[in-house]
Amino acid sequence: MPLLLCEKGHNLLKEMMKKILILSDIHGNITALDEVLKSVANKDIEGIILLGDLIDYGPGSNEVIKRIGDIPQEMIVVNIWGNHENAIMNEDYRHFSSERGAVSARYTRKQLTQASMDYLNCMTKEGIYEFSINGKKCLAVHGSLEDVFWKSIVAGECALKYREYEYVFSGHSHIPHVYQHFYESDQEEFRYKKRTVFINPGSVGQPRNHNPNAQFAILDGDNGTVELMAVKYDIESEVRKYSDAVDAFYRERIKRGI
Repeated sequence: MPLLLCEKGHNLLKEMMKKILILSDIHGNITALDEVLKSVANKDIEGIILLGDLIDYGPGSNEVIKRIGDIPQEMIVVNIWGNHENAIMNEDYRHFSSERGAVSARYTRKQLTQASMDYLNCMTKEGIYEFSINGKKCLAVHGSLEDVFWKSIVAGECALKYREYEYVFSGHSHIPHVYQHFYESDQEEFRYKKRTVFINPGSVGQPRNHNPNAQFAILDGDNGTVELMAVKYDIESEVRKYSDAVDAFYRERIKRGI
C-alpha cells in the first residue's frame, strides 16, 4: 500500500477539475467497491471525494482500505472519517443504535491490520473538511454540521449554516440526494440569490433506499451536473464472505438495499 502523508495527502485547491467521483459508506464491501471502480475506469475521473465509513459491517474492511490506498493519492481530494472510523479507532461504541452494531464494530476492530490502522490514522479524523474545486468553496462532512458523525443532512434541509458553500457533500444516511437551495444574498448580479448544491452519493456497500446496487455520484465540474449512479455487483458472492461473528442482519440487508 502506498504511503499516505497524513493530512498532506489532500489537495487544498483543485483548479479546473472536471470529473469528480464521490463515494461514501463503502462499509467493508470490496465486491461493490471493485464494481464501482471498474464502472468508472473509462470516465476520465480526475479527483475522488471519500465521505467516510470505509469500514465495518462488511467483511472486507482491510481489502477496501488497501484498494483505496492503491489509488494515486494525488487524486484524492477529500478522505474523511465517518462515524464507524471514529467509533472503532477510538474504541467508543456507545453511540450505536443497537448492540449488534457495537458487536460488529468490535469485531471489525479485531480484524484490522496494522497497515489498515495506519491508513485510517492518516485520514481527516474530524469527519469534516473545507476545500475548493474550480474556485468554488466546498464542504465535505460525513454527517452534518449539527452532528458531524451521527446525524445526516436530510434531503431538502437548507439551514443557514451551509449558506457560505457552493457545494455540500455528505454521507451517513446511505440514501442519495442532489438538490439546490437559493439563499438571500447581496449579490445583485445573481438577483440577490446565493446557490448551494447539496450532494449525498448514497452508499457503495450498504444502500438503504431499497436499491441493492452499489451507489455513488459523479460531479462534472465543467458543466455543474451531478449524476447519481448505481451499478450491479455480485451480492451473493459478498454475502458468502461474512463471518458468523457478525449479525446476519447485515448480510441480509444488502440483498434488498434496506
